[in-house]
Amino acid sequence: MNQPIVIIGIGELGGVFAKAFLHARYPVYPVTRRMDIAQAAKTMPDPQLVLVAVAEKDFPSVMQTIPVPWRNRIGLLQNELLPGDWKSYHIDAPTVICVWFEKKKGMDANVLIPSQVHGPQARLVADALSGIDIAAEVLATADDLLYELIRKNVFVFTINIAGLVLPDGATTAGLWTRHQELALAIADEVIDVQEWLSGAIFDRKRLIDGLVEGINGDLHHKCKGRSARGRLERVIATADEAGLEISGIRQIQTRI
Repeated sequence: MNQPIVIIGIGELGGVFAKAFLHARYPVYPVTRRMDIAQAAKTMPDPQLVLVAVAEKDFPSVMQTIPVPWRNRIGLLQNELLPGDWKSYHIDAPTVICVWFEKKKGMDANVLIPSQVHGPQARLVADALSGIDIAAEVLATADDLLYELIRKNVFVFTINIAGLVLPDGATTAGLWTRHQELALAIADEVIDVQEWLSGAIFDRKRLIDGLVEGINGDLHHKCKGRSARGRLERVIATADEAGLEISGIRQIQTRI
C-alpha cells in the first residue's frame, strides 16, 4: 500500500487534492482546524506528503505549528507564495503547486491553464491531478518555479485590484479587451513589488505574456474576488516598506 498523504485544511481546494490522491490510490489523512496537529503527527509519523491547503490568511499560523517530523515532507499551494515564505519556517525543499484551477462550492473544478508543480513529490502531485482531468506539469528547476510563482502573483493581484474599480461582475475578458491600459499599468507595478520581495529581476514581457495566457484560459473569470481588497492593502503595505511609488495602485486605493 502507498504511504498516506496528510492534507491540512479540507476546504474546496483541499477536497480536490484529496479526491486526486485517493484516485491515485494514496490513503488520505485529513487534519482540520479542530484537530491537534502535534497529535496528528504522532498518529501519522511517516506520510508521503503533508499538503498545507489552508487559505493565505491562515498560512502563517498553520506553518508555525508544523511538527518537526513533517517539515521535510511539506507541500504548498497558496497564492502570494514566494521562497522566502517557506524558508522563514526553515523549510528548504517543499513540493510547491502553482494552482491554476478554481473550485467553488457546488461546482466542478474549473481549469484555466495547467497547474505547475516543483519539488520532491512533484510527479506524484501532477500525476494525481491529471488522473482526475486537471492538467498539471512538472517544472524542471527552482528558477522555473520562481517564475511561475511570480506569474501567478501578477495574475491574481492584477485582476483583483483592477476589479475593485470595474463594474461588479467584470470578467478578465472585459478587463483585457476594454481596460487593457489599466491592466498593464497595474501589472507593471505589481511586478515592481514582486521583484523587491523576491530579490530577482524578471523578463516583463514574458510575465505579461503569462498574464495573458491566464486571462485567455477563462475569459469568464471574475476579476474581483473576496480577497481583492486585502490584496490591495498588502501590495501597498509592501510598497511602503520597499519605498516603491506604485502611484497607479495607490490611486485605486484613493478611488475606492
